[in-house]
Amino acid sequence: MTADGALAVAGFVVIASGVAAYVLLDGYDLGVAAVSLWIGKTDRERATAMDAIGPFWNGNEVWLVAAGASLFAIFPRAYAASFSGFYLPFTIVLWLLMARGIALELRGHFPSDLWHQFWDAAFSISSTLLIFVFGLALGNLLRGLPLDAFGYFQGTFAFLLNPYALLIGGFAIAALANHGTLFLWMRTSGDLERASRALAGGLYWAVAALYVAASAGTFAVRGTPPPVFAVAMTAVSVAALAGMRVAWRRGSAALAFGASAAFTASLLVGAAASMFPYLLPGYPLGSGGLSIFDAAPSATSLICALSVSVVGGIAVVAYGSVVAGKMAGKAGVE
Repeated sequence: MTADGALAVAGFVVIASGVAAYVLLDGYDLGVAAVSLWIGKTDRERATAMDAIGPFWNGNEVWLVAAGASLFAIFPRAYAASFSGFYLPFTIVLWLLMARGIALELRGHFPSDLWHQFWDAAFSISSTLLIFVFGLALGNLLRGLPLDAFGYFQGTFAFLLNPYALLIGGFAIAALANHGTLFLWMRTSGDLERASRALAGGLYWAVAALYVAASAGTFAVRGTPPPVFAVAMTAVSVAALAGMRVAWRRGSAALAFGASAAFTASLLVGAAASMFPYLLPGYPLGSGGLSIFDAAPSATSLICALSVSVVGGIAVVAYGSVVAGKMAGKAGVE
């Protein structure tokens, strides 16, 4: 592999790592929101669920910004093709992110119970839809996209709503709802803690069933044996899924949440390995697409972009670690 090729691979790893960090960290925020209406029986319990993620959600969303900025800097051609070709889905994501943030920030400024219920519903629904849209995007990337010679999307929004992508969207909701519920179990006490553990026990089976369905669907859609590394990640995900159940039975919230994080991370790494070296795989699979080698700029530009992305990532990790340390402990209903 040439030096330019090695830099392009490094860029792929940086962007994939940023996306994985976002899903793992903001994933539990989104998961908490997805279950908040079901798990919080009283206004105070729903407020506590929001308080549990309050110190973290803003910082966690930085990873989404960082991943987008890294894509723009490292693979500008892929950035242009994706943001131009998927204008409507990206607009939907933007509105859902705004609705979620507004609900979190404004809930406490209205003393009325009716307003609290409105913001709670906006928080939960927008977050659930956001998970679904992200899952839909991943499903379509794994399935492939109809692209022209320049890598621009040539399909319609209806094309994105195919059965496989819808299945991945549903699986994403179940997996991150479970991830968020385990976080609530770890971060709360009293009735909310007990309710979180009970809900996690039920969600586990939904995650396991949809994982089997999504794995079978992925194999059917891709039609070729997965790369060896992706197979290894499948073994890790199965082990993490089993570990999650063992930790739940033993009553260890921290271990269950850690197993959920390992499960999610292994799925994302396996998906990235399956797509490599394409950023936007073509449809049908095997028909090419926009690869990292096609989308990369000059070596000088890559070195500059990678340096800034890595330094920025280290800064975000340092900041997040400090916040997590200072805000450790449980959020009480009182």
